[in-house]
Amino acid sequence: MIVEPEKFKVHSLTGRITLKLMMQAFKAVKKNRGAAGLDKVTIQMFEKNLDQNLAALMRDLKSRAYEPIPLRRAYIEKGKYELRPLGIPAVRCRVAQEVVRRLIAPIFEPTFHNDSYGYRKGRNCHMAIVRVLKLARGGYRVVVDADVKAFFDSISHELIMELVAARIADGNILGLIQKFLRSGVMEDGVLKPTKVGVPQGGVISPLLANIVLNHLDWQLHAQGCKFARYADDFVLMCKTMAQAEKALDLIRNILGLDLKLELNLKKTKVVKFSKGFQFLGFDISSYSVRMRSASEEKFKMSIRKLTKRSHNLDAEVVVKLNRVIRGTVNYFHTPFSTTLTQFRNLDAWIRKRIRCMKFKRIWVTDNRRMKNQHIYRLGLLSCRELCLAVKER
Repeated sequence: MIVEPEKFKVHSLTGRITLKLMMQAFKAVKKNRGAAGLDKVTIQMFEKNLDQNLAALMRDLKSRAYEPIPLRRAYIEKGKYELRPLGIPAVRCRVAQEVVRRLIAPIFEPTFHNDSYGYRKGRNCHMAIVRVLKLARGGYRVVVDADVKAFFDSISHELIMELVAARIADGNILGLIQKFLRSGVMEDGVLKPTKVGVPQGGVISPLLANIVLNHLDWQLHAQGCKFARYADDFVLMCKTMAQAEKALDLIRNILGLDLKLELNLKKTKVVKFSKGFQFLGFDISSYSVRMRSASEEKFKMSIRKLTKRSHNLDAEVVVKLNRVIRGTVNYFHTPFSTTLTQFRNLDAWIRKRIRCMKFKRIWVTDNRRMKNQHIYRLGLLSCRELCLAVKER
């Protein structure tokens, strides 16, 4: 894709790197927590000599002496039988990325499409779903449920740099972004180069992803398409099957010809709104907006890890369970969702796990030995009661 350079580019961003900005970046990294990188330096260790560490990093960033530490490979569970690879940057590198992100985000933010909701200040997943539901009420009842194949692992570095350079003329900042992209990843003791893609786990990766997919947004807009996008997860809303098939061809062409990406044909489909589809963890249809089965299974897996029969039931377990329960309910129980019955059933399942943990067995008679009231007197939160409390507010 040939990117038209902006008439007015931003220069001298390097001069805006100050100790104040460095401190703001560190506080943002600390707030997001996260594990140590390849150098095994934790946030707490970095903070012990914070002033010296930030001053040294600032000198490196401004003098072009900065060299990133390779990413540490880690895997998280994406589904029941699937793992998602992450690239964990060192704390020092996360601060550096956050500094550059804060410098360039205000430049690109005004250019982003209004129907892009991912990783943008003041926007979230729920707003994307509300947009989809509003379009459905407006007669757009055919859905193109699109999935980009290995998106974060497949973005072209050349394309990223071309798009960023169209608005930024500071060679040092461009060089830093290129270094972030090419930092490499250490896996099983072997350093593997990163010649393509952005690391899932990198601080600046979501912004770079939005910069790339912003081209897709505006191309769809130019063709009159209605859509909602959250990072690489997006749906198009059409009025007829014919329009949907045409939109699908349009997406395939824009991704393939302009962005050098491709659709995951196994996960991309055209479906009527009444039949239902999955978006951002929800099952959405004309009849309900519920937590999808994969999200429910992920929640159960988290609960299972905390309620093993070999462990003792104590106050610490209850605190950890409440953290998982509260986070899940806060995300899935919304003004537009219909999850009350689903969470009531999950409450019963959690109580069963608690009884098994307490008595080291599964007996129906244990329901009488440890009544519901007793379980909740331990301080355990009820999914259903949390839902009702939200509704009353």
